[in-house]
Amino acid sequence: MLRCVVALCLLALSWAQDCQVANIQVKQDFDKTRYAGVWYAVGKKDPEGLFLLDNVVAQFTIEDDGRMTASAKGRVIILNNWEMCAHMFATFEDTTDPAKFRMKYWGAASYLQTGNDEHWVIDTDYDNYAIHYSCRMLDSDGTCLDSYSFVFSRHPTGLRAEDQAIITQKKVELCLLGKYRRVTHNGFCESSGSEPQ
Repeated sequence: MLRCVVALCLLALSWAQDCQVANIQVKQDFDKTRYAGVWYAVGKKDPEGLFLLDNVVAQFTIEDDGRMTASAKGRVIILNNWEMCAHMFATFEDTTDPAKFRMKYWGAASYLQTGNDEHWVIDTDYDNYAIHYSCRMLDSDGTCLDSYSFVFSRHPTGLRAEDQAIITQKKVELCLLGKYRRVTHNGFCESSGSEPQ
């Protein structure tokens, strides 16, 4: 009974939201130096088209000139059935909001996706969890037609129990509750070769 009440409350809250991208709150006083380091993706809301499926590990780095860059690896399937570990790279352009970046990304191999997306840090405690959001296409009413989001953990074993409620609340605020899937880590990228160059 209690579960039903909680579910109904969350549903009512999501209905009450306008879900406009311009109203999404990001991490206040974001510190990219503390954000740097290794993050394990443990949850993912997929965009249209799929790039990294699972085993996703991202490394954020602050360069000598202060710019943030990143590399990521994860399992992909190309040509319908070729399974491999892909390596992706990104550079980040600062904006007036420290938690909102313009991200340019590309793959180590030419057949992997390239593009320019937003990289918004919705929330993080820097030491345990982070939730990222990107809207690729706005609808005419200001809501998002094509978005994706990662839930990251500093720990390969996943989120701590005390972080789960925070992440659930952020999913509600993003109007994405129930749209994430679990990202598994089974050592695929450690046991398989990388894509050919």
